[in-house]
Amino acid sequence: MFRKNIQKYLPSLTKELSFPSHSPFYSLPSLLLPSFQVHWSASHCSQLKEQPHTSEKDRSQLAATDARRCEKEERRLRRESEGKATQSVAMESFMKGIRGDAPCVLDMDPTHTVGGGVEDFYGEDHATEDQLVTPWTISVASGHTLLRDKRHNKGLAFTETERDAHYLRGLLPPALSSQELQERKMMKNLRSYEVPLQRYQAMMDLQERNERLFYKILIDNVEELLPVVYTPTVGEACQKYGSIFKRPQGLYISLKEKGKILEVLRNWPERSIQVIVVTDGERILGLGDLGCQGMGIPVGKLSLYTALGGVRPSACLPITLDVGTNNETLLNDEFYIGLKQMRIRGQEYADFLQEFMSAVKQSYGEKVLIQFEDFANHNAFELLAKYGTTHLVFNDDIQGTASVVLAGLLAALKLVGGALADHTFLFLGAGEAGTGIAELIALEISRQTKAPLEETRKKLWLVDSKGLVVSSRNESLQHFKKPWAHEHEPLKTLLEAVQAIKPTVLIGTSGVGQTFTQEVVEAMASFNEKPLILALSNPTSQAECTAEQAYTWSKGKAIFASGSPFDPFEYEGKTFVPGQANNAYIFPGFGLGVIMCGAIRVHDDMLLAASEALAKQVSEENYANGLIYPPFTNIRKISANIAASVAAKAYELGLASRRPRPDDLVKYAESCMYTPVYRNYR
Repeated sequence: MFRKNIQKYLPSLTKELSFPSHSPFYSLPSLLLPSFQVHWSASHCSQLKEQPHTSEKDRSQLAATDARRCEKEERRLRRESEGKATQSVAMESFMKGIRGDAPCVLDMDPTHTVGGGVEDFYGEDHATEDQLVTPWTISVASGHTLLRDKRHNKGLAFTETERDAHYLRGLLPPALSSQELQERKMMKNLRSYEVPLQRYQAMMDLQERNERLFYKILIDNVEELLPVVYTPTVGEACQKYGSIFKRPQGLYISLKEKGKILEVLRNWPERSIQVIVVTDGERILGLGDLGCQGMGIPVGKLSLYTALGGVRPSACLPITLDVGTNNETLLNDEFYIGLKQMRIRGQEYADFLQEFMSAVKQSYGEKVLIQFEDFANHNAFELLAKYGTTHLVFNDDIQGTASVVLAGLLAALKLVGGALADHTFLFLGAGEAGTGIAELIALEISRQTKAPLEETRKKLWLVDSKGLVVSSRNESLQHFKKPWAHEHEPLKTLLEAVQAIKPTVLIGTSGVGQTFTQEVVEAMASFNEKPLILALSNPTSQAECTAEQAYTWSKGKAIFASGSPFDPFEYEGKTFVPGQANNAYIFPGFGLGVIMCGAIRVHDDMLLAASEALAKQVSEENYANGLIYPPFTNIRKISANIAASVAAKAYELGLASRRPRPDDLVKYAESCMYTPVYRNYR
């Protein structure tokens, strides 16, 4: 009975409540932790208010909480009574061909929507940096526990007062340090490592030890550290993940958990999840099937959601779905951390994904953003088409890559001249990235010219492993390639396609390095005053060509951007700064915009809005250096503007649930951003 009463009322204890170390209740919460999940509800608040031991201050706080909940419920009922908001006409998408007669994202079936969602119960979003907070977990974290809590640990930055209040005397050396000094020390150590993987491991260790310092360092040194925590170094980390694995950083849901995925999700300690990045590891960057070791990708992506987009880390959940691997090297590796079996396919795979998607919505509500990451082509399109109208889903490889490339093209028009519709595009690679980019470009041209989508698609040509995608190959083409099969004689090589099509823009998404040969680049330069060459495959070793090759072979005429970073290059006395068409420009701001407006679906127009917002951030100084993307040093400001544009479009489409709409969406986006500055503890 005693345990039952504690379980009943413990979740409702306020942040003001603290037990002295000699109290029998001091360690009780940690003892009870494995046996129940902590939830905060209005009913608990009401029960606590009736208890005689509750202070007047507690009652007033709880009354305010109840009032906010009542106001939220009234707004929800009012929205329901007003009916469905005015909806814009959805642009036709190639997803419609996959869905068949299924509805678009604006035609939502009430049977596919549920209540729920998440709130910032702990005031993490709204507290100011100067406001005193309590390092609250299940109980007040103190002493050894506080030093092992990554969210609240400050190392030598704990003040004398904090060391006394939280039983830290003797557990730390006597020296005091500022966060800035800690940052300088960490950066000195990182720069001393010669091997990129060592820097990656050092950053991951810091993330698990001191979360705020990790994000402070990443934000302040984003251009230097982005290649460390993400591409290209993350690719090597995934390849060696079994050997460097120390502690889990996300949820591993394998076939062993089939039938109980909902229970597994409830094992994650955080309940207020707003973004999930999930992979099945089948197509990690350009490295292929890495199975369970693909976890480095969701972990890295979500680090950028926080650092670049300001989504608080406690609201992020990385997940790997382990359905086996077809990588024989991993299956024979004694250090491999996943299931040692071949990948499942067909109905068994579909059923497993269905259980996962249903469990996510049941656990975290309608408004949790699920980002599909590095799924193979044959699954990526099907999953996006299947769940796009029932869940808030986003595929970064298809939609994020498309959005960032479109932004670069829109910006590049100031350098190459003309409108988007005046250019001809040739892609090497007809997978999820290539077709996703092509579709968004066609949508934007259609929007600008009012021409039918079928007509605007004819401006874009694709080359796959068998040559130019043409109508005579229609019978053997995968469904996502068919919209790009135009009338033309068959051509076997990229060089033949370049010479025949004469594109103004060459885009590489093949995942195969050194495929933009000298002959191809010279051909592009022969009939274009400023050929636009985008070598987008990751990591660096898989890039279709290097920046040096593009500038040298084109004799300095090319406007170049890549997926992974390249250093500036000097050619005939002029320094060229290659752009980086990195998805990190788009998805953090896009995710923030979706979250802050409470969007319940992702629409193509929201991707177009993100592209246009990014293109507007390129300055005249950037153009003077040949850049078609802004520098990453301003990425938090860029993300805020992207978030505002995405949210504005969601409100316009009737897909935003958070009312009333803020007057200044940019300022609201900035106010929602997580800041990693240390907090002072009571």
